[in-house]
Amino acid sequence: MARAQTSKLIRGGTGDWEVVIGMEVHAQVASRSKLFSGSATAFGGEPNSHVSLVDAAMPGMLPVINEACVAQAVRTGLGLKAEIHLRSIFDRKNYFYPDLPQGYQISQYKHPIVGEGEVEIEVEGETKTVGIERLHLEQDAGKSIHDQHPDYSYVDLNRSGVALMEIVSKPDLRSAKEAQAYVTKLRTILRYLGTSDGDMEKGNLRADVNVSVRKPGEPLGTRCEIKNVNSIRFIGQAIEVEARRQIDILEDGGKISQETRLFDPGRGETRSMRSKEEAHDYRYFPDPDLLPLELEQGWVDDLAKDLPELPDEKRARFMTDYGLSAYDASVLVAERESADYFEAVATGRDGKTAANWVINELFGRMNKEGRDIEHSPVSAKQLGGLVELISSGVISGKIAKDLFEILWTEGGDPAEIVETRGMKQVTDTGAIEKAVDEIIAANPDKAEQAKLKPNLLGWFVGQVMKSSGGKANPSAVSDILKTKLGIE
Repeated sequence: MARAQTSKLIRGGTGDWEVVIGMEVHAQVASRSKLFSGSATAFGGEPNSHVSLVDAAMPGMLPVINEACVAQAVRTGLGLKAEIHLRSIFDRKNYFYPDLPQGYQISQYKHPIVGEGEVEIEVEGETKTVGIERLHLEQDAGKSIHDQHPDYSYVDLNRSGVALMEIVSKPDLRSAKEAQAYVTKLRTILRYLGTSDGDMEKGNLRADVNVSVRKPGEPLGTRCEIKNVNSIRFIGQAIEVEARRQIDILEDGGKISQETRLFDPGRGETRSMRSKEEAHDYRYFPDPDLLPLELEQGWVDDLAKDLPELPDEKRARFMTDYGLSAYDASVLVAERESADYFEAVATGRDGKTAANWVINELFGRMNKEGRDIEHSPVSAKQLGGLVELISSGVISGKIAKDLFEILWTEGGDPAEIVETRGMKQVTDTGAIEKAVDEIIAANPDKAEQAKLKPNLLGWFVGQVMKSSGGKANPSAVSDILKTKLGIE
């Protein structure tokens, strides 16, 4: 039976269903060494080349907390407007897996370092606040490799002990789009703070997605966890597929089993991995090798003072200071590097013109060529110079596009290029008037029509601009045409 999603409800054979989503996002902490050892966290090393005796769980080796990782977790909590717990406890989460050499993971359970916070998202013009349940620190496991030999699996412990922040949302999300917007916004905040690079391709940010369905107004249904989803696109697909799977089961009279599932993007389905464990299955208890972590309020306050301007604050400022629309401001603050680039272009210049050139021309060209802002051939200084030439009337919009192409392919100083290549806009009214007279004389019928239908004026402006090679001042052309044709 076909299913169609309307608003935030999913239509089923027995009526509408509501999907309820909670997210557990695992973000690798931006630090040079691991959570409890001095081993490097660099990506791409030879297998088992970034492993200390602590990471390999050698007998007698004791963990030592990395203060830089603690600071990053606190800064993230502050960025999420969350409660910072001055006292937190590390626990042992016990389970067996070949790439977990201790036989347990050092994590936090009942006493995390960060408590409740919030993230504001916008979907289809609607703003929504998503609650954060907690943020806790934990160490990552190693990696099992199954595809190098048909008869063996291998273990790489390079990631063993790498610091992770697990950020747990409340079950406030109600659609795949909301979930995607939430992870996107969370990733943006982490990158602004510099607490995680959020690189999903390297596994530095991944999400466990908890999905359940219910009839609107009814109690929460049984949830299934989709493990380790590593792209924003796959998060949306996984939720839609899993929600429809659960609805089909319930409408056929079945029951949902609480379990952990895996999303297969190739087949467009989720598959069962194992029954979902409860907290007691992990036999949590405080790690006897680590004392409770106690922070001083003054230290937390100092971290708060050094926080950068975050996306929501920057968006509001761009709208106020530069007169941008909410949409344009949102596009520009989506990445910190893009926001910084725009501000360098716009400072001391017309903000709306700067935004138009950054969003439409620069971003459009970068998307076409698969570049990011850090590898743009046109610097902020160059684009700012181009915007200045437009605002001062030295060049027209058409000439500006030609100039942008030169800057993109050849580089150079915008003002010097305009001067040496004769690209300045023609503002001599005598020369423009002569061109206008020639166009009117060549098109007497259209001139008479324009007197009755002033909207034809645009055609004449285009012809004059064409005859001048785009160098005539469009405003001056329009004014002279109105005078010649007697249009008020």
